[in-house]
Amino acid sequence: MSRRIAVLSVVAGVVALGGAGAFAVAYAGEPQSPVLAHSTARYVAPDGDRDGSLTFTTDVTSTEGVKKVNVLVWPADSSFSDMHLTEKDMAAVETAECEPSGGDTVHCTYRVAFTREDAEEAPRGVWHTAVLATAGDGTTTLETEAADFTIG
Repeated sequence: MSRRIAVLSVVAGVVALGGAGAFAVAYAGEPQSPVLAHSTARYVAPDGDRDGSLTFTTDVTSTEGVKKVNVLVWPADSSFSDMHLTEKDMAAVETAECEPSGGDTVHCTYRVAFTREDAEEAPRGVWHTAVLATAGDGTTTLETEAADFTIG
């Protein structure tokens, strides 16, 4: 390789890395919303004398820490579909229990018992799980359909 090509390659690499570094520094200064991953919902119907349950889990990552995770389950065929849930709607709903799971990530679990009466009164069909994650700095992420389950 000629000396000129080697010098140009080094200069191009320094410019590229410098640009990426400047972008990373500029981007790191802005608040980042929490990120949800691996969200799942599992419904178990009551059986005999045993209650059923709904368990929702998700991993939430935030460099600012996770202040709280609010969870709401709602039938797909309900008025929420037309209303479009907002952060204000989610502020007063139940919260998930969260445990550190490495780095800036917490693993959150929301669990509720389903009695036979609950299951009989619940609308049949697809249900959605809405999640509002709030970071320590107040930034939020709202996911209105984080995970689905079916009551049948």
